[in-house]
This record gives sequence, structure tokens and C-alpha cells, in this order.
Amino acid sequence: MKKILILFAHPKFEKSRANKALIQRLKGESHITFHDLYEHYPNFHIDVNREQALLEQHDVIIWHHPFYWYSGPAILKQWKDMVLEFNWAYGPEGKALEGKTVINVITTGGTREVYCSEGYNSFTVNQFLRPFEQTAKLCGMHYLPPFAVMGTHTLSDENLENYANQYEVLLDILKSDFKQEALSDCFFVNDLPILSY
Repeated sequence: MKKILILFAHPKFEKSRANKALIQRLKGESHITFHDLYEHYPNFHIDVNREQALLEQHDVIIWHHPFYWYSGPAILKQWKDMVLEFNWAYGPEGKALEGKTVINVITTGGTREVYCSEGYNSFTVNQFLRPFEQTAKLCGMHYLPPFAVMGTHTLSDENLENYANQYEVLLDILKSDFKQEALSDCFFVNDLPILSY
């Protein structure tokens, strides 16, 4: 069974209805480590050795965060800047993350329709996430299309429940010996029929 590390970054988690619904599905399973970066590092003093050890102990990494100003919250950038060191995560001797799988799990206030060339955000979520994708590529990781919960301000309880169900299924798939291709041929991983609950 693959071990999953959820790097959670939300500065206002207590106000996030959508993220609460997703996190409630983790059920304290032993193969999942939930790691709240704002809780552990309120002053942004990242323990690099601890974070690198956590990464080495897991097979699948999830960057779980709200979509803030077309990217992740500040602590996630700080985490990447500090933890993904040259000759550890990348570079001639940087093989620590090679072969691991990584995925963004994001929530956005805006709907899917506003994230496109015709929408007021001009670009797709996937285009905005390119720095994450390229980071994964540079580190030799397999980057999956994002799991996206969009339009969170107007989501009905029923739709939010459906997203939470999909997240639970995704976590079950990620712990198995899934084929990378099965989760790659899509815009958002939650578009795939295999995530139907």
C-alpha cells in the first residue's frame, strides 16, 4: 500500500466549508499523513530536515490548498523554497523525490467557466498551476492533473458532498498500485468516471 502525505496549506481553514468537507474524509487512516503547514509553522520557520524526512517516507504527495491569487498560499511557496534543495530534490545528485507521484488538490471561489480564455481570469487553472507542474518535473516526480473543487461560494451541500465522495475515492486509488495513465488523460482528475462514487 502506498503512503500518502497531504501537505495542507490554508491560512483560514476555520472559515473554509469546502476544505472542511474534504478533510473530514481522511478518517485517520494509517497510510495517510495529514500535515497542516500553518499549524506547524505559524512563523514560517520551516524545519527542512523534518520536511525532507516526511517526503522520503511517502510515495504520493498532495499539495492541498485553496487557490489564492492564482497560486497557493504563501507558506506553500516558502515550503518549496526551503525544502526542495539543490542536490536533494533536483540537480546532479538530487534524486530524493524521483518516481514519487504528486497532485494539487485545490478549492476555488470562482467557477470553472471563469477560468478559461473567455472568462475574466483569462487562463485555465492548469495553466496557473504550471509552476507546480514544472517543480514536480524538475524533481523527477509524476505530476497528475489537479483535483479541483470550484465555485465553492455557491456550491450546494449536495454538490459539496459529491466532491468529498470523489476525494475519498481518489485517496483510495492513490494508495493502490494505480496506473499513472489512468489518472492522466483528463483536465481535472475529478472529471474521470472512475471517481464516480
